[in-house]
Amino acid sequence: MAEKHDKPVILVDGSSYLYRAYHIPQLQQLRNARGEPTGAVYGVLNMLRKLRNDYAPEYMVVVFDAKGKTFRHDLYEAYKANRSVMPEELQKQIGPLHAIVRAMGLPLLSIEGVEADDIIGTLARHVQQQGWSVLISTGDKDMAQLVNPRVKLVNTMTNTLLDEAAVLDKFGVNPGQIIDYLALMGDSSDNIPGVDKVGPKTAAKWLQEYGTLEQVLAHAADIKGKIGENLRAAAPQLPLSKRLTTIDCGVDLRFEPDELRIGSGNATELRDWFTRFEFKSWLSDLEQGVTAEAAPSTQEKTSLELKYETVSSKERFETWLERLRESTLFAFDTETTSLDYMQAELVGVSFAVTAGEAAYVPVGHRYPGVPDQLPCEYVLEQLKPLLEDRVKRRVVGQHIKYDRNVLRKYGILLDSIAHDTMLQSYVLNSTATRHDLDSLAKRYLDIDTLKYEDVTGRGAKQLCFDQVDIELATRYSAEDADLALRLHNVLRPKLDEIPSVSGVYSEIELPLIGVLSRMECNGVRVDADRLRQLSGQFARQMLELEAQAHREAGGPFNLGSPKQIQEILFEQQGLPVIRKTPKGQPSTAEDVLQELADLGHRLPALIVQHRGLSKLKSTYTDKLTELIDPKTGRVHTSYHQAVASTGRLSSSDPNLQNIPIRTQDGREIRKAFVASPGKQLIAADYSQIELRIMAHLSGDKGLLQAFERGEDIHRATAAEVFRVARDSVTTEQRRAAKAINFGLIYGMSAFGLGKQLGIGRNQAQAYVDLYFERYPGVKNYMDATRQLAHERGYVETVFGRRLYLPEIQSRNAQERQYAERTAINAPMQGTAADIIKRAMIDLDHWLQQEHADVLITMQVHDELVFEAPADKVKLLCEHIRDRMRKAAELSVPLDVDIGTGENWDEAH
Repeated sequence: MAEKHDKPVILVDGSSYLYRAYHIPQLQQLRNARGEPTGAVYGVLNMLRKLRNDYAPEYMVVVFDAKGKTFRHDLYEAYKANRSVMPEELQKQIGPLHAIVRAMGLPLLSIEGVEADDIIGTLARHVQQQGWSVLISTGDKDMAQLVNPRVKLVNTMTNTLLDEAAVLDKFGVNPGQIIDYLALMGDSSDNIPGVDKVGPKTAAKWLQEYGTLEQVLAHAADIKGKIGENLRAAAPQLPLSKRLTTIDCGVDLRFEPDELRIGSGNATELRDWFTRFEFKSWLSDLEQGVTAEAAPSTQEKTSLELKYETVSSKERFETWLERLRESTLFAFDTETTSLDYMQAELVGVSFAVTAGEAAYVPVGHRYPGVPDQLPCEYVLEQLKPLLEDRVKRRVVGQHIKYDRNVLRKYGILLDSIAHDTMLQSYVLNSTATRHDLDSLAKRYLDIDTLKYEDVTGRGAKQLCFDQVDIELATRYSAEDADLALRLHNVLRPKLDEIPSVSGVYSEIELPLIGVLSRMECNGVRVDADRLRQLSGQFARQMLELEAQAHREAGGPFNLGSPKQIQEILFEQQGLPVIRKTPKGQPSTAEDVLQELADLGHRLPALIVQHRGLSKLKSTYTDKLTELIDPKTGRVHTSYHQAVASTGRLSSSDPNLQNIPIRTQDGREIRKAFVASPGKQLIAADYSQIELRIMAHLSGDKGLLQAFERGEDIHRATAAEVFRVARDSVTTEQRRAAKAINFGLIYGMSAFGLGKQLGIGRNQAQAYVDLYFERYPGVKNYMDATRQLAHERGYVETVFGRRLYLPEIQSRNAQERQYAERTAINAPMQGTAADIIKRAMIDLDHWLQQEHADVLITMQVHDELVFEAPADKVKLLCEHIRDRMRKAAELSVPLDVDIGTGENWDEAH
């Protein structure tokens, strides 16, 4: 080992890497085709590759804990006694990981009876004595005690470097005080006792004042209050805590320094492991001789030479047209003046046929000195046959529905859609990432994109895209098309590996693009006069509620000020504090105020009413009139396929999903959604669909029989739970049964059920126990689903849609329990989403073929709304009900409630 080398020796805390990698949610779901877990292996290897790439070291060693006890267990029997057994999925990955690390040529140390920290501490001391600097890669704060002028720490997860100054800045003590600092705090993860109630701030404060643990103890009598009592009580065991937190730098390692030199590795072994674990991009790197570059297995990183062209002549445009005609698939994108598809004007189009090569055709840039552009009409006329070709569907895009809506204004029906990368990513894993182009490019291609704001600027000075320099616009738009094509090339094979998921994409999400596009462009008529009247009515009601609230409070206050509400409710009126904010203040959140209102307190009830009206006024009655399109006289929402993790559609501008239906004020708003003259609205709503799906999935005989007989399911449940005849069920019993039925679907606890019904937790638990006794199939299904979710890391709908649950293995009990509740609910909610989407696709096709004058105008939860000629309504209702019932074949019949009327509320 050479003297005073300019590169540090890198000591890697492999055990720290391993646990951190294992608990990254996105990695917990990674498995190969054999079902073997691979996420921890991938995470550790990726961190090692990045470390080598960043520092290009010559000497580096990866250190792991070995099984078994160490000297610390001899010192303190309870050391690490609170740690759970290593998860089996993690244990399975340790052997392969060690083998791959060695095959990479990296020295690896794991010594029985010695912790990784002590090996690293000893190595650091020896290496320094050889005249080298040391870089320790770890996420463990205990290692800060090793920092000195020649030893630094690096955290690869946060990319932070800790030298002596950084240790002092981070912990408030210098490296030489870290051991005492740790001893005073204790360590719950290692079960090392400290001083009760002493955290980082107090420990640092004492050491800043007294210097050492011994001096803190010497002045223990001077420290007042409860914290001083705790220190004095802990004094006898603090020397032991200090010994346990001290890294032993004198381990007998018997190694030669050159044993830390990185070797050439074993390409054959690596190839075998990468093939088995399906690390495809690393396998490709291996074949090309790349060893150090960090490139995640979910990515297909390339070093393509980019060729982006501005097309401004007919000759070049014709050349590109010919390439498009000859291609089996090309990426397409539009650039416009607005995100609102109804207002957007075309500025340019871009396309790509091969990765790394794309063209931008500007048609609507407007700024002084703008270069010549091809006429928009000419460009679209030439592209129209390609874009409308339903036989040779060959267009791939990112969120292609937007482009379809824009082109429709120009007389082009974009029916040649073959793929949408946003939907591919969403169906592949709805929770792994956001599904916008920037996020997908980073995740799957390891590319940082040129952002929209990089091109247009930000804030008040932001340019409209038609003001953007054409050369810059080319770089931006051509990149969009290029990346869409490259993403498709990565995502499509991943989908093909899971046939059920691929089926959801090709049979549900992809065909739905055209349906939603037509619905958005159809829009829905709203009565602007009625909305304005409602706004005035709500304003008057709010003023009256405000006056009542002021009288109740004994004086005026701002109903929108949480601080003033806190003072009045909890200080002046002395109401019970239900919950506190993270800053320790009494919460004034809506659910808290509602709970206080339910307890009979009038002022919180008035504030809740005022807030509700304010929200309805600002979100709907005021805003809806602003959203009416001046050309169509209708409101055009945007439906989002890739937002809700379970497959549910969401909508914005306006959000149709959140208009309340159970309150009179909400129904008044629905009355403003009206049919055009001579037409009526038809509202078709799946009845209790998630309960029917529960019956299907659980196979519970009692539930199946109740639905088969067409009974009131809540009355039937009440009769079973309370053991009374069906005709003797009381209103309260039915209400309780309804709460249980829906509560179980959403994972409600006995506490939550009791709160909803206004009964004690024990009584609520008794109701749940009775329910499971009468419907044992439901209990079995819930237990089996939880277990399966833990084993696989995901749950599925009836049609094969997957929802991954990375938190299902979380050490945090709340996160884990939430994931378990989601595991039970997601198959029902996701199946319901799949069913209504299948119904929409079928109904849209039927209406296009046979009733082109009938529009699907809205989708809200389990409901579809149609606008139809009044004389067709009766006939249409039967056909709509029949087709919606046939959207899925379950063990119980689907039922559909249908109503008609001149407005949405009347149609219910």
